[in-house]
Amino acid sequence: MAKADSAASAPPQFLQLAAHPVRWQLLGELARSDRRVRELVELVDQPQNLVSYHLRLLRDGGLVRARRSSHDGRDSYYHLDLERCADGLSHVGAALHPWLQAAPTPPRVAVGAPRILFVCTGNSARSPIAEALLRHLAGDRVTVASAGTSPKDRIHPHAVRVLHERYGIDIRDQAPRSIADVAGPGHGFDRVITVCDKAREHLPARITRHRAHWSVRDPAGARGPGDYSTFVSISTDIDTRVRQLIPTLGATATPAPSQSDTGGRPHE
Repeated sequence: MAKADSAASAPPQFLQLAAHPVRWQLLGELARSDRRVRELVELVDQPQNLVSYHLRLLRDGGLVRARRSSHDGRDSYYHLDLERCADGLSHVGAALHPWLQAAPTPPRVAVGAPRILFVCTGNSARSPIAEALLRHLAGDRVTVASAGTSPKDRIHPHAVRVLHERYGIDIRDQAPRSIADVAGPGHGFDRVITVCDKAREHLPARITRHRAHWSVRDPAGARGPGDYSTFVSISTDIDTRVRQLIPTLGATATPAPSQSDTGGRPHE
């Protein structure tokens, strides 16, 4: 019998990268939330130099990306590229047998309308875009809201424009809201997702339930109104993240509160 070609018999790159126990742990943590190195060090309980080494391999392999924090430029957030992971998994299956290259499973959301809150600093761009896109894509299968740690006086006009032009969503009548008003004690949200590095650092300590972070850059920048093309780019990033979020929502869904629990009306 002819000896198999060594290149053809080598495991696909994704498998080689993901199979290492530390890298698999890192991928699992980043699948739940964007993280900084020191947080990953604590979560996987490994020395920082080892974690940094494996993160570099994952970045070189295209599975993980890093972005400077918009709140503290000395720090970086690591983000898992789920689309590259999906492509890698598909190639792993096909390399073993064509039958294993299965069609993607359609998103599933459990009955019970999980309650999701998006938070940024001003509640004027990133969090209302995320709120609008999740409501648009999931409909009444979720209850979604957004808020700011220091809300501005209006939704950014470019955020209104990009949602209308790209997705047919109208939020002209929406106004920024404070997290203190939306998520008071016993807020009832199943998941709270910060989409701004500064908001993550200033999120009230009492909000601990199912927190996750998306390190999305500020489309308006540090000053000025920002460029519309940046809002287009940001909306694409958030759209991708929202679509990847939807299949996970059933894992955190809890029974909807009764009207007596919410002061006579459901959470919004």
